Amino acid sequence: MKRRDDKPATGPAPTPTSGEEDTSLFRDAVRGVAPLAAPGKIIHARKRLQPIPQQTPRDAQSAPADLLSDHIPLEIEAGDAWSFMRPGVSQQTLRRLRRGYWGIQAQLDLHGLTREQARLELVAFLNSSGQRGFRCVQVIHGKGLSSKDREPVLKTRVGSWLAQRDDVLAFCQARPEEGGSGAVLVLLKASAPGSAK
Repeated sequence: MKRRDDKPATGPAPTPTSGEEDTSLFRDAVRGVAPLAAPGKIIHARKRLQPIPQQTPRDAQSAPADLLSDHIPLEIEAGDAWSFMRPGVSQQTLRRLRRGYWGIQAQLDLHGLTREQARLELVAFLNSSGQRGFRCVQVIHGKGLSSKDREPVLKTRVGSWLAQRDDVLAFCQARPEEGGSGAVLVLLKASAPGSAK
């Protein structure tokens, strides 16, 4: 009996593997190819740009006090029960606000403040009210009876500032028992109490 390992190996020559075959074919294909001439342009090393840090304002949803303009006109006639609605807010919502559908949850009195003090107080008040989840607040701007020209100094400015805030859906003159033409009721966007705005 002969063992297999005693028999000399005979048979076909080993074939090149597919990797060797591919390399050989590639070399044959590019044998007469010459590299392209240098293009003559300067290639600068790429610098890795550092990200620019972004500051997130405390109240990302609404404009800070210094961005609220005094120059956004709202038409208010003497004795007119003025109001404002953001586009998309229905007349029914404004009627509900006027009738007291939402109870007043917080109040801000601006009597005796300068324009700048009033602006800062209003922004802080609205931010705080939004964080607490309030829907309806009252801002007392006064009737202007003590002012130089006996006209309300803050009324139009408060209206203008409120209209610039994204979190204000609507506002209207308060009912007589709530201050009448010396105050406004403000409807804020709904938000969960404690959530950052």
